[in-house]
Amino acid sequence: MTMRDIVIFSGSSHPALVDQICARLGVPSGKVKLSKFANRETNVEIGDSVRNKDVFIIQSGCGAVNDNLMELLIMLAACKTASARRITAVIPCFPYARQPDAPFKRNGMPLSRVPPNVFFGYTGASTPFSLPVTPAVTPLQTPSIERAERKNPFEKLFDSTNESCSDIESAATSPILSPSSTHGPMTTTTTTTTAMTAAMTAALTGAGPGPGPGPGAGLILSLAALRESRVLTSHNNNRLQVAPPPLLSNMPAITNGGFGALPQTCVTTSEPVNPNKAGYKHWVARSGTLIANLLVTAGADHIITMDLHDPQFQGFFDIPVDNLYGQPLMAKYIRERIPNWEDAIIVSPDAGGAKRATVIADKLGMDFALIHKERRQIQAPHKPDMMLVGEVKGKTCILVDDIADTSFTITKAAKVLQLNGAQKIYAIITHAIMSGDAINRIQSSCIDQVIVSNSIPQEEHLAACSKMKVFNVAPIFAEAIRRIHNGESVSMLFDVMDLI
Repeated sequence: MTMRDIVIFSGSSHPALVDQICARLGVPSGKVKLSKFANRETNVEIGDSVRNKDVFIIQSGCGAVNDNLMELLIMLAACKTASARRITAVIPCFPYARQPDAPFKRNGMPLSRVPPNVFFGYTGASTPFSLPVTPAVTPLQTPSIERAERKNPFEKLFDSTNESCSDIESAATSPILSPSSTHGPMTTTTTTTTAMTAAMTAALTGAGPGPGPGPGAGLILSLAALRESRVLTSHNNNRLQVAPPPLLSNMPAITNGGFGALPQTCVTTSEPVNPNKAGYKHWVARSGTLIANLLVTAGADHIITMDLHDPQFQGFFDIPVDNLYGQPLMAKYIRERIPNWEDAIIVSPDAGGAKRATVIADKLGMDFALIHKERRQIQAPHKPDMMLVGEVKGKTCILVDDIADTSFTITKAAKVLQLNGAQKIYAIITHAIMSGDAINRIQSSCIDQVIVSNSIPQEEHLAACSKMKVFNVAPIFAEAIRRIHNGESVSMLFDVMDLI
């Protein structure tokens, strides 16, 4: 049946896949000219009319990812400006969908812990302090029954040997905070603390005026005045220097009218400032919301993709997202191409992909095993060990994963299977990016065969690696496009394995 009012445009990332999809649908690819200006900016020229048409733009997130993403955004905006009825972005391999929570080594191996100085200005002593320190509230403590054991709750605050005060003094005079090290000596004008000390003494002993009778009546006002005295103004090239509070070592102990120390309650104090532990905690910016907003703002009305690394990524969008599954195609390949697959065992290379692998194992009635990282070494607790859960001795193992970039995880998992007696090892992957020396790592590994999809161009990888085979995802994308264009359900694409 001829499909009317549909236009399929191809981006520059994977034109071969677009040709296969168009051939299966029986429609020609739309005319579009993609080029670069002299300054490497992207130029897009649409050659077909898209007014009131159903437009599908196919662009995979591979190769020059940033250029391809910008090209897709410009194509979406161009079709939106040209009054297209609906614009669907078909992205077989979705970019920026697997931003890591932790940094990686140069060879692709994830770091088990963050180095102390991995980013200058964010960790270690390179991050300056901020004074005064943010107050922290100490937890409530139950006073002791014996009065002799009761301690003064303000003794630590007013003690001249207090670590907090010494840290603040050292921080205020450090080269990081004090501009006098670079701008010469500084002349400091401080307020007199004699009256402040007398006021605090009167407030704590009950001799002075306060909000009510009794010892400590003026405590709140005096504490407020004490906080004010911590900031001392200094003038040197219009700069403000923060100075430590006056040392009140001569303050009398706080008593309860001769009946012992006051019971400990919730007291606001300042946490000690440790220069060796200052700085921000390491974090990684997640770009999911940004990418979703860019696509929607550019003009996308619908998204079609396959095997998102995190299925919850769909929640970033305010438009429909169809996340097609590669498991039916993987199961079809296993059933047709792998000998004695009934006796094989499906293995997930990490805990995160366990659900993905169990889907195939349940569909084919196969056994399942799992590899996960466990911190078992007492002498090196930061070094993770890969541990196998399941029996693979003398069996054919099929590793299932959604993405392989540096191929470190998949090759390390294969080594674990080999050490546990696996007879033959297959690896089947949806998105084989194969960055850097990933192909060489696979070629020299103990994996017997690697099966990948053509959601990313694989011609160069096939030429460089004799272990690699490809299964075709063009039919499932073509069927999804046909069903969406005709207003049919796409749910059957998630389960049926013999659509092709």
